[in-house]
Amino acid sequence: MNKISVVILNWNGCEMLRSFLPSVLRHSEAEGVEVCVADNGSTDQSVEMLRHEFPSVRQILLDENHGFADGYNFALQQVEAEYVVLLNSDVEVTEHWLQPMADYLDTHPEVAACQPKILSWRQKDLFECRGRVMGVVEADKGQYDTVFPVFWATGAALFIRLADYREAGGLDGRFFAHMEEIDLCWRLRARGRGIVCIPQSTVYHVGGATLKKENPHKTFLNFRNNLVMLYKNLPDEELPGVMRVRCWLDYIAAATFVLKGQLPNAKAVLHARREFKQLRDSFRDARMENLRKTSSHFIPERIKSSILVQFYVKGRKFFSQLPDFKG
Repeated sequence: MNKISVVILNWNGCEMLRSFLPSVLRHSEAEGVEVCVADNGSTDQSVEMLRHEFPSVRQILLDENHGFADGYNFALQQVEAEYVVLLNSDVEVTEHWLQPMADYLDTHPEVAACQPKILSWRQKDLFECRGRVMGVVEADKGQYDTVFPVFWATGAALFIRLADYREAGGLDGRFFAHMEEIDLCWRLRARGRGIVCIPQSTVYHVGGATLKKENPHKTFLNFRNNLVMLYKNLPDEELPGVMRVRCWLDYIAAATFVLKGQLPNAKAVLHARREFKQLRDSFRDARMENLRKTSSHFIPERIKSSILVQFYVKGRKFFSQLPDFKG
């Protein structure tokens, strides 16, 4: 069994792989480490290109595009390793990027998953995660260079114990894409497992390579999946109040899109709410299972106040200004 399997999920990303896979191979060479590309039914030249240009890379061929969530679920059924890394195809890694994360999890059995410091590939001194709140991005000046517990680790570079991934049920395939890693991490934290950011490991992320920020389908998935995630994971005493607030915020968001002339995005928000109502009952069993397996509803890293309120009303523009920040 391998110590670490780095698994890159690909869908029609031939050029992304050609650009970023070399850094992954170069900086992941170590005993017990394998690099895999799980192909999500690509129709471009990805598979052929990998065979000819990267023959050492193990390919896991899936029959169709299962989305991010089930794509990884099916791929990881064919992987056996202590740790797996869910790595986006548009990530450039750096020398020894795996070692700090493996070392930390080796010595902290209570921690299920972690992520590296993630900086922007386009502007490498700017943060991509933990250092970005809404549209405000901080420069990396070493202000977040301590290991720090987080509520969720990004799916762009998620380092996780395979046993924890499987015990928690993996990613929820019904999400298809977007927010599925937050849902998984919420389940892990509620069951007493830790998640941390380890800035001694650094990667650079392009971001937005699959769906553009203004893409209505992305808007739909984000709004729908956020509602599903809240329904699946919030404790009974919080759920009604949060959902009432979310209803108002969603309609405000839709109205804002209309005022900006972005009618497709406004329709996507309303479509997301309708579909959530249709799907809600199908997630009831998952909600009951999550509540049954919860060891503590108190998760210190979960900010209960709205990020929108913190950002727009209270003027908290930086990660360190958010409530309960202790890093």
